[in-house]
Amino acid sequence: MRLTSPTITGPVRLRRARAAIFGIFAVNGFLLAAWVVHIPSISDRTGISHATLGWLLLVLAGGALIGMQIAGPLADRWGSRRLTVSAGLLISAAMIGPALATDTAGLAVALAVFGFGNGALDVSMNSQAVHAERAYGRPIMSAFHACFSVGGVVGSLLGAATLAAGWTPLTSLTGASVIGLVTVGACGPLLLQHVVHEHESDRPVAAARPNSRKVLTLGAVAFALFLAEGAANDWSTLQVKEHLGASESTAALAFGAFAVMMTVGRFTADRVSAAFGAFAVVRYGTLIAAAGLAVIIGSGWLWLTLCGWALFGLGLSGCIPQIFTAAGNLSEGAAGVNMSRVVGMGYVGLLAGPALLGWLTTLMPLTATLLVPLGLLLVASRYAGVVGRAPAPSTSSHSA
Repeated sequence: MRLTSPTITGPVRLRRARAAIFGIFAVNGFLLAAWVVHIPSISDRTGISHATLGWLLLVLAGGALIGMQIAGPLADRWGSRRLTVSAGLLISAAMIGPALATDTAGLAVALAVFGFGNGALDVSMNSQAVHAERAYGRPIMSAFHACFSVGGVVGSLLGAATLAAGWTPLTSLTGASVIGLVTVGACGPLLLQHVVHEHESDRPVAAARPNSRKVLTLGAVAFALFLAEGAANDWSTLQVKEHLGASESTAALAFGAFAVMMTVGRFTADRVSAAFGAFAVVRYGTLIAAAGLAVIIGSGWLWLTLCGWALFGLGLSGCIPQIFTAAGNLSEGAAGVNMSRVVGMGYVGLLAGPALLGWLTTLMPLTATLLVPLGLLLVASRYAGVVGRAPAPSTSSHSA
């Protein structure tokens, strides 16, 4: 049975829904960061090698990809609200799994469940965000992704604080789990009911066409953008250390500059999109990011290199939200299925990018490998029109 939502008639109801989606994005970032900061301690506790850990992280990624592909059709059939709550509760509860694991097999199962919940939540919460943005009538997607970044910062800081205080991984991750469960439970009733596109209302979900050329183009652009982001996440610090001979503490400023400007950019990208359109955000954002990489590749000076990483983060910041918005508003296919395909292709880029650059370092210096994401960003800029060329509306029938 397909679910439809009653017409949203009041700005108060819509503002509460937007706040709830903010909360879901933030808690997702918080939970992922809480897991990441505990990877070393959990690895030591289970006695696994770095090589084994690498394979287990692939298990987590595989679980996420499966969750994404299953979540799309379910979001179309059950509604993204129901799926967001279910996935949010699952990933929150699954936080405890890695801390309970005592061997490789147990950790693999725990990470597969955690990854599955995260993948399902990624698709469903972005579907919710698309519904909210459609109801507002103006761009608000980037702000949701900014909240994800803020949640990640909070999760990292709290995780580091609990480790410094001597808390066990079980105690710390149980606390994170409780925070997740409470947040999802509080936000769930305020989320928007499922919305069915007019073109979908007269046909079953099975009739959706998720492999259209536009879906594939959006997915390809998402792949390029996520590959570039993955390069910053995994290689920025090492690039500064090796290329410039900086200390580890100084080299860490590279990722800090990237992450800070990524967050700042996401808080401002909606206004840029409202004024100039999603096309401009993607076209010029990718060019700015490519310029940042060019600075990094050519620079032999620390502060100029850090400026390059900051420029890279600023340029990327608003692009992915525009891609997800376009995927959720396509005029063909079921919205959830389209979203799952695009998010999934982007996620493959996030995983493949660092591995590809790592392999290329056997043939060339690490800094030179950054030519790969630079080239992909230029290609993504060429296809920026896939998000639409018309400027987004600057007014809304609902107040903010």
